[in-house]
Amino acid sequence: MTETQFQILVWLSYRIAATFAFGLPLFLLIWAKRANSSSIDRLLSIYWKVSSLYAINLLFLSVENQLGQLISFIAPILMVGSIWFWFDLNEEIDEMPFYKPIALTTRIWRWTLSFWCFLNSGLHLFSWRCLNSINQNYCDTWREIPYNSFITTKTIIKFFLDGNWTTGFATFFAYLALILYLIGLLQWLIIQLPKNGRFSGKF
Repeated sequence: MTETQFQILVWLSYRIAATFAFGLPLFLLIWAKRANSSSIDRLLSIYWKVSSLYAINLLFLSVENQLGQLISFIAPILMVGSIWFWFDLNEEIDEMPFYKPIALTTRIWRWTLSFWCFLNSGLHLFSWRCLNSINQNYCDTWREIPYNSFITTKTIIKFFLDGNWTTGFATFFAYLALILYLIGLLQWLIIQLPKNGRFSGKF
């Protein structure tokens, strides 16, 4: 694969993420609440808690932190796992009429998100050296969009708050968010999972 082809696929991965990892699930969550669809509402609530790891990954990548490459590989796997893991929610969604718009949209979203996870994992395996060193070939492509978001955030904070969004601040918030995420994940693994198993319960 040439570097240009790799760049196109990485940009495609980011565009799919923007649409199907952020835009559509946000729309589905609002739709589920308005339609009183409790199973999809619970599924999306769990998904948003898990997917916050992907936002943390973007913070790390924006400051060229090597940890971002590892989280960028792991986060989509956890995100997809969070929408297929639950016995009770899967059964309730499967029992919904296929022609019901919210059920059909949810099915399309889950399969598209799974495809994105497969694409993202393949690209990271292709550029696996980035997991060891952020300065390897192809690594700049992964950092391009997060770095642009860092510059945009810096400009907005400077304009509205007359503050300075530095790499030090971004790194601090990234590590703080990661620590809080890991504490919440460990709490669920140790307490809630043994208690509820693969039923949605409290997450």
